Amino acid sequence: MGSSEVSIIPGLQKEEKAAVERRRLHVLKALKKLRIEADEAPVVAVLGSGGGLRAHIACLGVLSEMKEQGLLDAVTYLAGVSGSTWAISSLYTNDGDMEALEADLKHRFTRQEWDLAKSLQKTIQAARSENYSLTDFWAYMVISKQTRELPESHLSNMKKPVEEGTLPYPIFAAIDNDLQPSWQEARAPETWFEFTPHHAGFSALGAFVSITHFGSKFKKGRLVRTHPERDLTFLRGLWGSALGNTEVIREYIFGLWRRAVANAKSIGHLIFDEGGEPEHTWLTEMLENWTRTSLEKQEQPHEDPERKGSLSNLMDFVKKTGICASKWEWGTTHNFLYKHGGIRDKIMSSRKHLHLVDAGLAINTPFPLVLPPTREVHLILSFDFSAGDPFETIRATTDYCRRHKIPFPQVEEAELDLWSKAPASCYILKGETGPVVMHFPLFNIDACGGDIEAWSDTYDTFKLADTYTLDVVVLLLALAKKNVRENKKKILRELMNVAGLYYPKDSARSCCLA
Repeated sequence: MGSSEVSIIPGLQKEEKAAVERRRLHVLKALKKLRIEADEAPVVAVLGSGGGLRAHIACLGVLSEMKEQGLLDAVTYLAGVSGSTWAISSLYTNDGDMEALEADLKHRFTRQEWDLAKSLQKTIQAARSENYSLTDFWAYMVISKQTRELPESHLSNMKKPVEEGTLPYPIFAAIDNDLQPSWQEARAPETWFEFTPHHAGFSALGAFVSITHFGSKFKKGRLVRTHPERDLTFLRGLWGSALGNTEVIREYIFGLWRRAVANAKSIGHLIFDEGGEPEHTWLTEMLENWTRTSLEKQEQPHEDPERKGSLSNLMDFVKKTGICASKWEWGTTHNFLYKHGGIRDKIMSSRKHLHLVDAGLAINTPFPLVLPPTREVHLILSFDFSAGDPFETIRATTDYCRRHKIPFPQVEEAELDLWSKAPASCYILKGETGPVVMHFPLFNIDACGGDIEAWSDTYDTFKLADTYTLDVVVLLLALAKKNVRENKKKILRELMNVAGLYYPKDSARSCCLA
């Protein structure tokens, strides 16, 4: 969908439909290698929950082991929230080479380095945009430091392997923060926003725009101003903008911003070549004076004809970041549905901007994006990387599905409470209709014994990357891999079952499960 128009159609976008159809051929070959014969390929979706850097590393471990065991090739969809999106996107930027990806991860956490100068340059560049928000700051100054990566590629760069069917179709989740009241009141499906290599938009409305035009300005369904496609660093910041407690994030961002103001002279030296101005004391004084002014005065445009270029850009960056922090503004982007006549919901079409944030603020795993019947998912492998109750996502999804009459396995609350006290490594949930759900808690008694709480403390959601030594990273990778490896037979059994259930021709059978 490279069109400059907004697409509002029911069902799958044609590019996704074609990619999924091509993927079926690869899935059938993978099933055959797993000694499961079927005439048609069941649709399997792997979901990764949020959980910051812990989810990022654990999700990489899951994908690596699934690749090793031949299971990843049998997957049609990969979908993630927050930290899992960082891992999933890395799979595509590395062309599916899990060995290289894992080696790169270990290398990044061995050298303990972060390119502050480059991150700051990217943030200052982003601040020149009219829609700059805390998401830009968070992406380039925080997430890049957490992951020690600053990817400059784009979602549209992932099209080739997806369209050829050599890798699963990826879906990255966010929510529209302006619709949070609707979510809190009625769990409104239109709250959810999705990104793929082809499109971005509201799946519940069937309203999408080409991924290359996400962030561009639309009016009445037509493109009126083109903006460059946002890079993966920014999108990772958007998808993972709810790491931990809101107050912790607020304090962390204000702390980083104050340091930027207090050390403006040092930052200036990082940005400018040695041939630049040797002294920037005037800049420090200006910034210090600016922080004492009112918000109204801060928002007034700064006019200084004698100081242009990089120094004025630095000043604008600090000013804009301060304003966004005062307003607590995140994920600002042009609303591609603005004044669109095909949208009945006037709230959706009357807003000039959307504010997209981490989907974990709604449900910490992307069930709502793979459950629509248009995607025809038969089996869901849900990997939960939560540090708290690993069944909270099941509770929240059950409530969501009950409200909207979406088929989903029903589990009694008392049973979920019992499971959460000593979670096992795998739970298989089945309903009369709808997909089979296999749920895998990261921290479980099978792998962690009685030390679940200690594991959770070691990998706290808001733990900074500096505390992740190579040994800590390797242990988490090994734990995530073990959860896949130890449950391979169960996964194969359910693959065989859904192949036989949805395509019953006596041809869906297994030769490896006795």
